[in-house]
Amino acid sequence: MATRVFITGIGAMTPVGNTRQEFWQSLVAGRSGIARLETIDVSDLPITIGGEVRGVDFTRADVNDKVSHRKMDRASIFAVLAAGEALADAGFQPGQSDLGENVAAVIGSGLSGLATLQQQTENLLSKGARGVSAFTIPILMPNAPPANISLAYGITGPCYSVASACSSSGHAMIDAFEMIRRGDVDVVVTGGTESSLTRLGISAFANMRAMTKKFNDRPQAACRPFELDRDGFIMSEGAAILVFESEESLSRRGGRAYAEMVGWGTTMDSYHLVQPDPSAKGAIAAMRKCLAMARWSPAEIAGHTYINAHGTGTKFNDLMETVAIKEVFGESARRVQISSTKSETGHMIGAACAAEMAASALALQAGVLPPTINYDTPDPECDLDYVPNEARPASAGFALNNSFGFGGHNVCLALKKV
Repeated sequence: MATRVFITGIGAMTPVGNTRQEFWQSLVAGRSGIARLETIDVSDLPITIGGEVRGVDFTRADVNDKVSHRKMDRASIFAVLAAGEALADAGFQPGQSDLGENVAAVIGSGLSGLATLQQQTENLLSKGARGVSAFTIPILMPNAPPANISLAYGITGPCYSVASACSSSGHAMIDAFEMIRRGDVDVVVTGGTESSLTRLGISAFANMRAMTKKFNDRPQAACRPFELDRDGFIMSEGAAILVFESEESLSRRGGRAYAEMVGWGTTMDSYHLVQPDPSAKGAIAAMRKCLAMARWSPAEIAGHTYINAHGTGTKFNDLMETVAIKEVFGESARRVQISSTKSETGHMIGAACAAEMAASALALQAGVLPPTINYDTPDPECDLDYVPNEARPASAGFALNNSFGFGGHNVCLALKKV
C-alpha cells in the first residue's frame, strides 16, 4: 500500500521575502515584489521592471568546503539557501550531519544558468577563449541546483533536475511524491529555482510579447491576473523548496506537517509551443485526473476549496484557466475561492509552481487565503471569485495548485489540510 506524503518543511527566497515567514506575511498583506531592476542594465530595454530577490548575503550559501557561492549561479544559491531553511523547518539539521541515501533532491528549473551563459558568452566574444571561466559548465548546467543542494547537505539518494518551463517545479514535486509513495526514499527535498532576469531573458520575452510593457513607471501595479486591463506577465526570480516526507518517517521523528499531498494530474496540450489551447482541454484533463486521484468530487468540495491559480496576467492564459475551472466544477465553480499569488511575486518561471505550492500549504494551515492584488476592473469573461485585493479568512480544507508551461505542459496538484 502506498504511503501518505506530507509537506513538513518550507524554505523561500522570493521577491516578497527571503524566508518562509517573510514570504507568507507579504502575500497576506498583498505586497508586490515588483520594482525597477537593479542587478542589470535596463536603460535600453523595453521592460525595466521585475521581481528580484534583494538583500541576500550570498556567503550564507558557503555551508561547507564543498560548495561556494563563487562557483554557483544565482539560481543555485537561491536553491541552497531555501533548501537549508526548509530542512531546518522540517526538523533536520542541515549542514551539521549528512542526510544520506534515504533522502533525495528533485528540483525544477525552466531556464537555470541563463545569467552565466550570457556572461560567459560575452567573455568569449570580448576576450577570446581564454576569457571563459573553467567553471562555466558546472555553474550553468540545469542539474547544478540539486547537485549543490546534495553537496551542501550530504544527500546521497536520487538527485536530479526537471525542466518543463513554467511547470518545472510542478513536475519535480510529482516525481518527489511518487518516489516516496513507492518507498524509494523517506524524504525528498523538492521544489524549484530560477534566475533569468538577464538582458537576454527580458529581451526574448519582450519580443515574444509575453510580458507587459505598460507599467515600467508603476511596477507594483504590473501583475494583474484575471483583471480586464491585464497585459502580460512580469518575470521574477527566486526559489521555493519544500520537504516532502513519508507518513512513517514523520511519525518516527514526531514531526509536524503543513499539509498532505493527495493527488496530481498532468497532461500536454499538443496545440502550440507557447500559446495555451483556448478550449482548455489539457488543463481540464489535468485537473480532473488530479481530483480523481485525490478521490474528490468537485461539487462536494467546491465550497471548501482554494485554488492557487497559474494566473499569469496574460489575456489568453487567465481566460483559458477560468474556462477550465468552470468546466471541471460546473455550477459549483462560483463557490470555489481562487487567487493568483503571481500578482505579488511576479512569474518565477521554473520556481513558480513550488512557490505557489508553499503558499497553498500555508493558506490551509493558517486558514487565510492570499489575495489577487491589482484587481481593479473585473473582466466579464473571467467572472469567478479571485479573492480580490485583500486576504480572506477561510477554513478551506482542500487546495489545488495549477501550473501551465510553455510547450503545452499542464500540472495540477492537490493538497489536503491536516
